[in-house]
Amino acid sequence: MPGCHSGGRAFLCAVLKPILLLGLGLLASPAHAQTHAAMVPSSALTAYALRLKPGDDLRQQLTAFVTAHHLEAGAMLTCVGSLTEVSLRLANQENATHYHGHFEIVSLVGTLSATGGGHLHLAVADSTGRTLGGHLLDGCRVYTTAEIVLGALPALQFVRETDPTFGYQELVVKPAPAAAAKKR
Repeated sequence: MPGCHSGGRAFLCAVLKPILLLGLGLLASPAHAQTHAAMVPSSALTAYALRLKPGDDLRQQLTAFVTAHHLEAGAMLTCVGSLTEVSLRLANQENATHYHGHFEIVSLVGTLSATGGGHLHLAVADSTGRTLGGHLLDGCRVYTTAEIVLGALPALQFVRETDPTFGYQELVVKPAPAAAAKKR
């Protein structure tokens, strides 16, 4: 709230601002926050840095890395680089769309698992700055480089289960089997 730190307004802001945020659903009640936090599995993070070379297939190399390192819960932390071929599944489309040219990777986000699959979204920009984005598919070829930092969450396991709402395989986060055994 503007001016909360001046004069007698400090008390009103300290009392009313949390009530306002709570009422708008922008702040969880302490009881709700504690209950929700207890239900959400967490993990330490190990970061892996790698570079892909010209001609490498972005998705295939990520999948191979995750499989080789037995990562059951991974998240893309960052990726920059360039591509000459881009294959995306665009929003609400069933088939791939292919693009040829020179593209800058402006974003790559998502989750990966050696046994639970992955869900990655890629955004690229062409030479005019036009940006395209969608689900990362095989066929995205590195032009000069792809500099990647991938986070591994060793206490978690990412699996995919059918969500009855739309019938898609959606992410389910579980404690890793080894982590669950340690808690017993």
